[in-house]
Amino acid sequence: MREPLEICQDLLGRVPSSLEAQVSIRVTRKALTRFANSFIHQNVAEDSSVVTLDLADGGRTSRTTTTLIDDDSFTGLVESALASVSVNPVDPDWGGFSAPREVATVDHFDPATASCPPDERAEVVSQFIAAGPGMKAAGFCDTTEDVVAVANHRGFRYEGRATSAVLDGIHQTANSAGKAHRAGRSLTDINGAVAGNEAASIARSAVDATDVEPGTYEVVLRPNCAATIGVFVGLYAFGGKAASEGRTQVVPGSAQFDEKVSMRDDVMDPNALGLPIDWEGTPKQRVELISDGVGKGFVHDRRTAARMNVESTGHDWEFAQWFGPAPTSLFIAGGDRSETEMIASVERGLLVTEFNYCRILDPTTLFVTGLTRNGTFLIEDGRITRPVSNLRFTESFFDALRPGNVLSMGNDARMADSEYGPRVVHAPTMHLASWNFTGGSKG
Repeated sequence: MREPLEICQDLLGRVPSSLEAQVSIRVTRKALTRFANSFIHQNVAEDSSVVTLDLADGGRTSRTTTTLIDDDSFTGLVESALASVSVNPVDPDWGGFSAPREVATVDHFDPATASCPPDERAEVVSQFIAAGPGMKAAGFCDTTEDVVAVANHRGFRYEGRATSAVLDGIHQTANSAGKAHRAGRSLTDINGAVAGNEAASIARSAVDATDVEPGTYEVVLRPNCAATIGVFVGLYAFGGKAASEGRTQVVPGSAQFDEKVSMRDDVMDPNALGLPIDWEGTPKQRVELISDGVGKGFVHDRRTAARMNVESTGHDWEFAQWFGPAPTSLFIAGGDRSETEMIASVERGLLVTEFNYCRILDPTTLFVTGLTRNGTFLIEDGRITRPVSNLRFTESFFDALRPGNVLSMGNDARMADSEYGPRVVHAPTMHLASWNFTGGSKG
């Protein structure tokens, strides 16, 4: 296959010069090693490509895609795009394509991970499985390379690549489970034995869980829970779609959150993943969302930026058509407290390892319902006394971070699993004064 940028420029040349046009190509090479019942049962690899042609003509716009890279497909792509743009209505939010501008240099690419053979992923999996003797292990380890190129009629040109590796696994006993999640730019960033020991330890501690009454509890929420909170807050409170439609409670400059809470989106950080441009081809900017409890700014794509008469921050993503722009490299600032210290300060509360099946109930107030899983424990008089069955919660994630409710932030921040992909680069354990549990896992 030709170089991606060369393909973009070739396709751009097929569009009449009277139209505004942009071509992007995304080539993804993903390899996956899956395991269950403590043995590897699947190893697959896939190369996929998506070529997107965006056209604009007097405010009318169209977006047409193909997954085929050949001359006939490109001819059909251009013909379909021209037909669409000629009949589509004027888009009142059209903000134009990006002009030539500098794109930040980031190094989120590891050649060894891009060409990782199956036996290297298998070794990580083997280490994870070995950490839980007598248990059943299940999960996956994958490696991904993304190559992106963009070219438009204004002269903007970009080509870049990035890699990532993920290990997500559980250890199971007859009636309990513990999970560990690790991710990074390189497979060498992931220690299968450490992750396996974490999952196995949680599973052993969660054996023979019993019920507790629903109610309002003081909670210690481990990093995966914090990551889920961050994803919902980032999208629904600080997303440009919510801001431009008046559906967010955030008032920039106001101290609406606890002073211990700081959040930013920053793909330029050395620990981040991904590329420094978004799905529209706009260079990404670092955006301070919350600084010491004070709401700062929103993330935008080109459409929400046009609505609010601001500049796009480069936060268009694959599902922006439905959800609007969202943070893609989210950092939640940590603190100086260990999980052990947090637990020791709780008179009666719950330690929660992970949230599951979280769904938004009210995007404006950020009320979310979901379940706990893979390790929930009762804390009494500063120590864990027993595992408890999964609970359902109904809580405003916005209100959970209010002034006074965040008692401390952990010193254990890491890349965490938010149930919605590796979008949270840095999430710590959170100690909150109250959290509303509204039922057991059955209701």
